Amino acid sequence: MHADADPAAPAEIPDDATELDLRPNGETAVVEGPDPWEELEQEAAKWREMALRTAAEMENLRKRTTRDREDAIRYANQRLLEELLPVIDNFEMGMQAAAQDPQSMIFIGMEMVRRQLNEFLSSQGVEDIPSSGTFDPNLHDAVAEEICSAGEEGRVLRVTRRGFRLRDRLLRPASVVVSKLPAATPPPLTEGAEA
Repeated sequence: MHADADPAAPAEIPDDATELDLRPNGETAVVEGPDPWEELEQEAAKWREMALRTAAEMENLRKRTTRDREDAIRYANQRLLEELLPVIDNFEMGMQAAAQDPQSMIFIGMEMVRRQLNEFLSSQGVEDIPSSGTFDPNLHDAVAEEICSAGEEGRVLRVTRRGFRLRDRLLRPASVVVSKLPAATPPPLTEGAEA
């Protein structure tokens, strides 16, 4: 040992060494920090969870995109069909006028066009809304009520304008006249009774 070396002076510690704890009795103990494997496992778990979450989001996006594309294809003609409905209404009024003479060539020709038009609508997934039974506010538009003593209240009596549905979507509600029960008349007042 060199004479100029101070025995109480600490020895130099290399930069890559673990931190040492010098004890009063001169012994040294290694102070351990966080386990590097544990840190790496936590980091890996974090990235694994993020990867799984991203994969799930991508799968949901793919499903939603597929569903939106299928809906766009299924209902691509919706706007065209909605604009065609007033033409169908006018054609129906012409059919009613031509029905005065069912043997006329005009009526026969219009009946052929009606059949073709109905076949076209069916091929596009368009259905008539039922025009009988109980009034359904999701499918019918009540334009009037008529007093009807037979049957129950809220029954569809007649259709004033046909309604249509494109697959499971409503294109236009049916305009209908709905039954209403007559109001109950109060019993007549007897003589001597005060009002």
